[in-house]
Amino acid sequence: MAGHGGSKKVIYAALAGNLAIALTKFGAAFLTGSSAMLSEGVHSLVDTGNGGLLLYGMHRAARPADRTHPLGHGRELYFWSFIVALLVFALGAGVSFYEGVTHIMAPEPIANAKVNYIVIAISALFEGASWLVALKEFRKSKGKLGWFAAIHRSKDPSVYTVLFEDSAALLGLVVAFAGILAAELLDMPALDGAASVGISLILAATAIFLTRESKSLLMGEPASPEVQRKVLAIAQEDPAVQQANGILTLHMGPEEIVAGLSIEFEDHVSAPEIEACVERIEARLKKEMPEIIRLFVKPQTTGTWEKRRKVIEAASGEELA
Repeated sequence: MAGHGGSKKVIYAALAGNLAIALTKFGAAFLTGSSAMLSEGVHSLVDTGNGGLLLYGMHRAARPADRTHPLGHGRELYFWSFIVALLVFALGAGVSFYEGVTHIMAPEPIANAKVNYIVIAISALFEGASWLVALKEFRKSKGKLGWFAAIHRSKDPSVYTVLFEDSAALLGLVVAFAGILAAELLDMPALDGAASVGISLILAATAIFLTRESKSLLMGEPASPEVQRKVLAIAQEDPAVQQANGILTLHMGPEEIVAGLSIEFEDHVSAPEIEACVERIEARLKKEMPEIIRLFVKPQTTGTWEKRRKVIEAASGEELA
């Protein structure tokens, strides 16, 4: 898990900011009785816990392979990212919705709205700073891809999870400000509760998106087409290889890929020569593509590979249909 320095920086920045913001929001909610501010406090507290879970997941994923997990523990990060998404929905959205509905049914006027405005402004500064750190780190990895395409193809959920949480936090602050201001100007305390419901909807939408992406990673996603092509090209260049038929890959972590190669060897090569060829391919991959942590090679004719590839593609087509 060597490539996570930037990811940890993003999470540490978000964790420190969210903890300070949560305490400030809870204090403001206690002083003013604002439902929206209480929801925002819960939101920031959940984000703080989520940052801790992501760091824990990265720590667990960094453990080396052992007897019970021969391919390593990299997918623990995907598991804890999935848990984070569920917590955003269950705690963040759930508590905010409950608090909002309760305040709408039994509205109470805000005691000192100015306190809330000050806290919202301070929170926006902290959240904005954390958001910029996450955005900068995400831009490094996305390249020329569009935002949603980059998120869909990303194998490191830690950066875009923080980015989406911070984005939801900034939107939540806008909704909280609008709700508190409207409740004060129109003398309608129920609008403060409506802002809480709005915050819950933002969190629910964020959680659904993150859950979908985390589930896909947890179930197992292949390496990018560029990575697959490069592995095939390296195999094809070996003199003992007649045809590198194809490759099956699986991400065990953001920088941990298991690959299975189908190769048709030259007819004249012997078993020891095939073994030497596989060792050469492994050595070159280790040097040029260290993210390939395990390589399995299957001697196979091109015709047999094509038949099996068509079966897989047909099954994929049925799922899409």
